[in-house]
Amino acid sequence: MKDHHHKPLSRRDFLGKSTLGLGAISLASLVNPMNLYGSTLGRMRGPHFAPRAKRVIFLNMIGAPSQLDLFDYKPVLTKMHGVELPDSVMGGRVTATVAAQATKPIVRPLYNFSQRGESGMWMSDLLPHMAQIADELCMINSMYTESVQHEPAQMFTHTGSEIPGRPTMGSWISYGLGSENENLPTYIALMTKGNEGGSTRLLSSGFLPAEHQGVQFRSGKDAVLFLNNPPGVTGETRREQLDYLQKLQQKNYNEWEDPAIKAKMSQYEMAFRMQTSVPEVMNTDGEPEHIYELYGEDSKKPGTFASNCLLARRLAERGVRFVQLYHGNWDHHSNLPKAIPKRCKEVDQASAALIMDLKQRGLLEDTLVIWGGEFGRTSFSQGQLTKDNFGRDHHPDAYTMLMAGAGVKKGLTYGATDDFGYHITENKVHVHDLNATILHLLGLDHERLNYKYQGRRFRLTDVHGDVVKDILS
Repeated sequence: MKDHHHKPLSRRDFLGKSTLGLGAISLASLVNPMNLYGSTLGRMRGPHFAPRAKRVIFLNMIGAPSQLDLFDYKPVLTKMHGVELPDSVMGGRVTATVAAQATKPIVRPLYNFSQRGESGMWMSDLLPHMAQIADELCMINSMYTESVQHEPAQMFTHTGSEIPGRPTMGSWISYGLGSENENLPTYIALMTKGNEGGSTRLLSSGFLPAEHQGVQFRSGKDAVLFLNNPPGVTGETRREQLDYLQKLQQKNYNEWEDPAIKAKMSQYEMAFRMQTSVPEVMNTDGEPEHIYELYGEDSKKPGTFASNCLLARRLAERGVRFVQLYHGNWDHHSNLPKAIPKRCKEVDQASAALIMDLKQRGLLEDTLVIWGGEFGRTSFSQGQLTKDNFGRDHHPDAYTMLMAGAGVKKGLTYGATDDFGYHITENKVHVHDLNATILHLLGLDHERLNYKYQGRRFRLTDVHGDVVKDILS
């Protein structure tokens, strides 16, 4: 008797080899040939409906900026500065430090607030450049989240789970939409040199195919680690190596039909193309002087937040779907009066410049810009309140996020908190709601954008989330 080798056949494999699978392949090849091979292998066939945004730039302030010193204006804090926060206000989740703190004196905002633009949006003098573009912004003052600690809250913001291991938002968007530029990754991260703040775990594709992993671009000679050829290896030699490897991997694929083999080869080919595309996009020498002036003097210094904002615009021009900028050290448990002005000065001009630069190029119409951290800060001082020093502890029950661009109402202040900025009183927006709205603007239904893993269909918004339709234009 002849011994036949049988490969296991899953339900997906069966359908893929049936006439239904052939029909789907034929349709996909007509609509977009790149759907079958290359950088879009292993992704969903999105979007679900007509998108308002094609790409996202997330300016991530790691450590949680104080919304009470920047955005959520509360005159009562000034009137009651130094007075104990009423017991009737306290409640919700607090850190162990706050729980053990004997007194909780109210602390006023550091700088004056004014109403900005035609919209009358309240904003602190700490952000003068952002204040000038208030009529481009949508300010959500009623955000809340699950965790009271930094890393779980950061994980929750970007993956929908406090526990590491889930795909991050950029990976979900890559999986859902694929790339508009086959020479650059779909998901790119930029971190302020010396002030990074973001964990590389926030770039993880989790259980999604590895091609959706975030790629960190660094300042300096090697923007992407291990991308350049070693000494003595020419581009022609590398091309020959990849061609031979492609033949070997094709034989493996013919034998096992494992999509991971195709995904791996796709990444090799992407890396080869990036040897040319990455130096081109990272080289800003051709930018005119007025652009450097727009972003500020730091924009000429590689690795600064300002230079990363300029790079984010260049990446958006080239069709990168998701660009994440990390800027850390916003965790002001103490020394807030000296620390927060410094942080604001580092990000204020460049954040505003990015939005205006995108607008003047016609890119803001289909680019969604997000600005904010993982939670807010308390209205009372952490530790002792002195004449010239104080801090604020973590506060997950009320904080602010900013949005601008594609599909978002301009000059809108959405949601409200009580007189102490402690509890939300109007239009609560959970992190899952925010993420559902981001996906919606990209033409993705957050309930349909899912991936089956270990017997369960996972999604960015877990089993919750509603699109915040009131902020959509």
